Amino acid sequence: MKRNIGMLALIMAFWFTISFITNILGPLIPDIIHNFNLSDLAMAGFIPTSFFLAYAIMSIPAGLLIDRFGEKPVLFGGFLMPFIGTILFACMHTYPMLLASSFIIGLGMAMLQTVLNPLQRTVGGEENYAFVAELAQFMFGIASFLSPLVYTYLIRELDPATYTAGKGFFIDLLADVTPREMPWVSLYWVFALILLVMLIAVSLSRFPKIELKEDEKSGSKDSYLALFKQKYVWLFFLGIFCYVSTEQGTSIFMSTFLEQYHGVNPQTDGAQAVSYFWGLMTAGCLVGMLLLKLIDSKRLLQISGVLTIVLLLSALFGSKGIALIAFPAVGFSISMMYSIVFSLALNSASQHHGSFAGILCSAIVGGAGGPMIVSTIADATSLRTGMLFILVFVGYITFIGFWARPLINNKTVKLKELFKKA
Repeated sequence: MKRNIGMLALIMAFWFTISFITNILGPLIPDIIHNFNLSDLAMAGFIPTSFFLAYAIMSIPAGLLIDRFGEKPVLFGGFLMPFIGTILFACMHTYPMLLASSFIIGLGMAMLQTVLNPLQRTVGGEENYAFVAELAQFMFGIASFLSPLVYTYLIRELDPATYTAGKGFFIDLLADVTPREMPWVSLYWVFALILLVMLIAVSLSRFPKIELKEDEKSGSKDSYLALFKQKYVWLFFLGIFCYVSTEQGTSIFMSTFLEQYHGVNPQTDGAQAVSYFWGLMTAGCLVGMLLLKLIDSKRLLQISGVLTIVLLLSALFGSKGIALIAFPAVGFSISMMYSIVFSLALNSASQHHGSFAGILCSAIVGGAGGPMIVSTIADATSLRTGMLFILVFVGYITFIGFWARPLINNKTVKLKELFKKA
């Protein structure tokens, strides 16, 4: 592992970049609604929908591209597509272009995540897989925490009411290429700069050949058909769908909710709440590693579900002070759900794990479906009622903790044991 420390650092930079760009939608929604004069929340909901729909479309083709062209071309293409997407919107800031940009960025991110998971296992070594995976998750969370803070900083520095030239070369440069009435667009130039650095890094680096394990390979057509006939496959698919719907539905609309119901400035305190949401999710992952040594994963899923329901109800019906605490705290309470549900799912199948993992990964389309469901209900009723539907998603995830029956060695195994098998 010492020989590959530089390559591992580069992979962590890749994960940081992915998260920094991916999880900024929440703070941007109020700006998008205001600047493009959107008539309803569903129009704003199309932004995450276009992004996560691209994930669902590109995940399987990305694996085929790796088989045919290798890791480096797919990595380069994975960064090139979001680079093109960010440049397009930074230059042509219209609502249709924002939709197109989100879709293009999503295609690239799907390519990157498909290649990075097996690449980090190859670089870090099988024996260090759990540590490297957790380190990647930590970097992912740190970037999600920082991006809303960078957004707030840029909004403050480029505010047309207070901006004066001479504040610094970088800020002055952003001011020259950013519409004065849309200072948040400057964030896309920052994305483009970071992506350009990643493209250069990929071009100059040599990556080891990835040897996919059996449970990382897509199976045959027959394996998929066999899995589709199993009820538990659809039940766990729905579980992953509900998790991503919960995560994105909460993070994307919390800033808008705080603005509508409590008068919170979405560019400062609202963005900070989203930042804390992702920061607490990162902290929750670290705490979860300790809890899984003490508590069975199914029981921990049940506890997490009940706590999330309580926090969501408090955020939606509590005072401003309670909402500013409860919304970010949801990030902590849901932090272990994805990995537990995913592991329980794979642990419930005796074969075709690679195909099953592909089916489960496609459930990330919940990032498109969840916000669209919430925004559609919100437009017909209210945002509070729309976000109440997130409780349905959480309720189903909690229910999994009661009926899941892992089959490895005919007993329930803890998540930490599954990391050794990954």
